[in-house]
Amino acid sequence: MSTDRRRRAIATALWLALLGSGSFAYAACDGKQKDYGLLFGTAYGPNDLPIFGVRITIHPVGKKHPSYDQQSDHRGEFAQRLPPGPCDYLVTGDIEVPIENGKAKKKKHLKGETTVHLDGQERRDFSLHMKE
Repeated sequence: MSTDRRRRAIATALWLALLGSGSFAYAACDGKQKDYGLLFGTAYGPNDLPIFGVRITIHPVGKKHPSYDQQSDHRGEFAQRLPPGPCDYLVTGDIEVPIENGKAKKKKHLKGETTVHLDGQERRDFSLHMKE
């Protein structure tokens, strides 16, 4: 490759890099990024171990809508983005777990409930303890 071609290739690559970084900077400043608060929880069972598969419902206290549905992962964790602002949220969990009792197949119903206050653009960590 000749020196002129190499210089043009480098100049083109630099120009494309600058053009790309400018478009990212423009996208970040266009005002489309929304503010939010984050609720991050962990569901625990009666034995104080994290539970997988808990159905989580989140809604403002005193209101039924909007309602957000989640499911806990293998570490018992779940997260939900919510509108910023001072608000109390009711977080409920519900799951049926099998009980090993010889040959009989029984299920135990576990429920948990807690209220979490979110002030604004913040992350609020909490735990949800499931009981019979």
